[in-house]
Amino acid sequence: MGILNITSDSFSDGGDFLDPSKAVERALEMAEQGAAIVDIGAQSTRPGAAAAPAAEQIKRAVAVIEKLTGQIRIPISIDANDPEVALAAVEAGASILNDITALADPRMAVLAAEKKVPVILMHMQGTPQTMQINPQYKDVTAEVLAFLRDRAQYAESMGIAKENIFVDPGIGFGKTTAHNLQLLRDLNRFSRLGYRVLVGVSRKRFIGQITGRQAPKERGWGTAAAAALAAAGGADILRVHDVREMLDVVKITHAILTGFVQ
Repeated sequence: MGILNITSDSFSDGGDFLDPSKAVERALEMAEQGAAIVDIGAQSTRPGAAAAPAAEQIKRAVAVIEKLTGQIRIPISIDANDPEVALAAVEAGASILNDITALADPRMAVLAAEKKVPVILMHMQGTPQTMQINPQYKDVTAEVLAFLRDRAQYAESMGIAKENIFVDPGIGFGKTTAHNLQLLRDLNRFSRLGYRVLVGVSRKRFIGQITGRQAPKERGWGTAAAAALAAAGGADILRVHDVREMLDVVKITHAILTGFVQ
């Protein structure tokens, strides 16, 4: 899954693709590089980020999605938790809902069920504004697993097909570096929930804390290591900024694990 942030304040690439023409160009480039999905975010969810008004998110997202529809053959995901934004994106051509609040607003679940679109349910302790203020768990893996199991079962109860449900442990969302590392070590436990697993480690703060790389765009090698282990641990989708490079990482990881070369 290629990340396309059409925001001014995302932690890594804020402002890079705010211009719709640049965003479309980048989406097409990621598809050419081998992305299976393009995930469009019109609101930053970095620690401390302020929420963008729904109207602004819709303006940003729809302008890009409408231009991409017909030009791109891979699914477009909308990174949104506001049902107005999600509906506008789906009507413009998006076909996956990536919700960091795991359908906290029931209207998101109703929309996904009615439109029969897949949903990605993520765990987050707190909100983007508060999530990194001293996050604490007694057992981070057990608590995140329980939350995602509950939300996935809720999604099914709302009429969303099981095969349309993905779970995401939310690396970096209300977690310390130690929490993130524990979740990555325990990733195979998430696959046992019975839903496909998405993992996002790309350029995240914990990589910078370990490597000393303060600039997010300098965290590529650290991201590659985390992505390889996530793929080996059972991740079905990796959400990344650097599609070409991370696709190579995944191909080599799978070849080592299976002995199969495509």
